[in-house]
Amino acid sequence: MRVLLIEEDVHKSQTISQVLTRHLYGVDTVFTGTEGIKYAQDGIYDVVVLGAVLPDTDALDFVRRLRGNGNFVPVMVVSEVDDKSRFAVLLNEGADDCCVMPFDSSEFSARINALSRRKSDFKDDTMTVGDFCLDKTSCEVRNTEGQRIKISLKELLILTLLFESPAKIIKKENIIEKIWGGNSDAEYNNVEVYISFIRKKMEQLGVHARIRTARGIGYSLEESV
Repeated sequence: MRVLLIEEDVHKSQTISQVLTRHLYGVDTVFTGTEGIKYAQDGIYDVVVLGAVLPDTDALDFVRRLRGNGNFVPVMVVSEVDDKSRFAVLLNEGADDCCVMPFDSSEFSARINALSRRKSDFKDDTMTVGDFCLDKTSCEVRNTEGQRIKISLKELLILTLLFESPAKIIKKENIIEKIWGGNSDAEYNNVEVYISFIRKKMEQLGVHARIRTARGIGYSLEESV
C-alpha cells in the first residue's frame, strides 16, 4: 500500500514516515500543497496523510482543491493542535479522518488501514477481462473453465493495475511508483520480468486476453479475439 505524505516540517515528516515504513507502507513525501496536488493526481496512492499547515496553503484549502478535481483518495489530516471545531470543518469539506500529534503508532497505523479499506470497498475482489479472471482474495488467476494458478504478491499488484483500466496503457513509471515506491532502485527491467511471468501464466490458462506492450511507454490488458 502506498501513502502520500504532505508535511512541511522535515522533523515531523520523518517521524510520520518512519512510523508508516515500520508498518510496511510505501511512503512518498512532499513538502508543499502544490506538489501534493500534483502527486495525488497520479492516482497511485491509497491514502494521503496531510499536515494541517503547509507553506503555500492549509489543509482545508488542499482538501477542497483535491475534491474539486474529482479526486476522492482518502485523506487523513495530522495536527499538533486538538482543534475539534477545525476538524469538524475539515471532515465536512472532504477529509476522512483527523489525528493529533503525538500519536500512538499502532492506533495511527490502524486508522490508515481503515482508510485504505474505505477506498478498496469500491473495488471488486474478482476482476475479469474476457475469460481471464483475477481473484485478489485468493491471489490467483483463472479461466472460465475453473483452472487456477497461484500468483505472487507483485504479480497481483501489477495485474490489479491492469484490470482496473482494461485496454488503457499503464505507464512503466506508474507501475514502479505503485509497486516498488518512488524511492526504490527498481528499473523498467523489473517490470518486464514480472510481465513475462504473468504472460506465461496466461498462456498456461489459454485465456483470450493479452498484455500488449506499448514500446517505451507501458502495458495494457486487452481482450483478444
